[in-house]
Amino acid sequence: MSINSCNHPSNDVFSVPARVSRESRPDKTVVNVRGIMVGGTDVVIIAGPCAVESSEQLYETAKAVMAGGARILRGGAFKPRSSPYNFQGLGEEGLRILKDISSRTGLPVVTEVMDTRQIEVVSEYADILQVGSRNMHNYPLLKEVGMQQKPVLLKRGMMATIEEFLLAAEYILNQGNEQVILCERGIRTFETSTRNTLDLSAVPMLKHLCHLPVIVDPSHGTGLNWMVPAMSKAAVAAGADGLIMEVHYHPDEALCDGHQSLRPDEFFQLMTDLKKIALAIGRNISLPEPSLV
Repeated sequence: MSINSCNHPSNDVFSVPARVSRESRPDKTVVNVRGIMVGGTDVVIIAGPCAVESSEQLYETAKAVMAGGARILRGGAFKPRSSPYNFQGLGEEGLRILKDISSRTGLPVVTEVMDTRQIEVVSEYADILQVGSRNMHNYPLLKEVGMQQKPVLLKRGMMATIEEFLLAAEYILNQGNEQVILCERGIRTFETSTRNTLDLSAVPMLKHLCHLPVIVDPSHGTGLNWMVPAMSKAAVAAGADGLIMEVHYHPDEALCDGHQSLRPDEFFQLMTDLKKIALAIGRNISLPEPSLV
């Protein structure tokens, strides 16, 4: 379908790839992550530190986010950094820590895979394979994760259009893996007051065009921890199926991205507010009983 004339406005401005299109599957896809359904009635919260720094750091943060209502734990073992001199993650040791904390808390884990050579080892430890923004156009990697029997969290490239984002997802589905979660994490624009420009219009657009669940990353989308609550609430109101956010038990001591990470007390308050918004739009966020927090 060609781009429409401005005299004949339409929501359908390009051809949607076949496998991700709502025409191929009118019912929405619900991704099952160890019994947690992403894309169902519940808005699923994924939370944890930017990077795995130590067993203590991850365990304390994991306990906090679980008490606040997070259903899945995030944490990077391999970190793509703009500078080669910044902390790059603990590698396989970080994966072992993730697996250990997952076993101790019961939380499934999502972590990034950056290279086709890492897929086998990351798949051994992670419940969800994350393809980060910088790798959205890494077609060999997309094909390889498409051959795995693991859910994939695909982040939108920082300069990718919606069409390019859906085509990247198509690469994964085309290899047989339909357990794909799309993540809007902000795009690069001329604006410099925030780390990225969080494109919340992408949420209803993606849900209109395709059947895959859509989540939002307000931490990378803004780069400012004080903005995360407002953008999280807006994302849920816009129809996001979940959020992935950074929480650290000591953000001022974080080895990376502490400035965009919430403290546990801020996370608790946000979760209470998010539940009210979810209920107002006919969805839910499952929170632990007060006695368990």
